[in-house]
Amino acid sequence: MKSLSDVHVGETAVVVKILGEGALRRRLLDMGITKGVKVLIRKLAPLGDPMQIHVRGYELSLRQSEAERIVVEE
Repeated sequence: MKSLSDVHVGETAVVVKILGEGALRRRLLDMGITKGVKVLIRKLAPLGDPMQIHVRGYELSLRQSEAERIVVEE
C-alpha cells in the first residue's frame, strides 16, 4: 500500500486507512479525511512540504509527516 505522500501532483487516490491514534488521527478525521474519500493532490511546496490537496470540495494543506500516515490506493 502507498501513503498519500507517495502520490504525485495531479493524481487522485482513495483513502484506505489512517494510521496512528490520538490527536493527529482525530484532526485528520475532523478535516474530512476518512476511509473511502477521494483526494486530489493539487501542489507541492518547493521542498515538498507542505502539500495542497483537494478533498470534499475544499483545499487543505498537509505536512509530509501527516500525509505519510494516510494509506491510499490509486
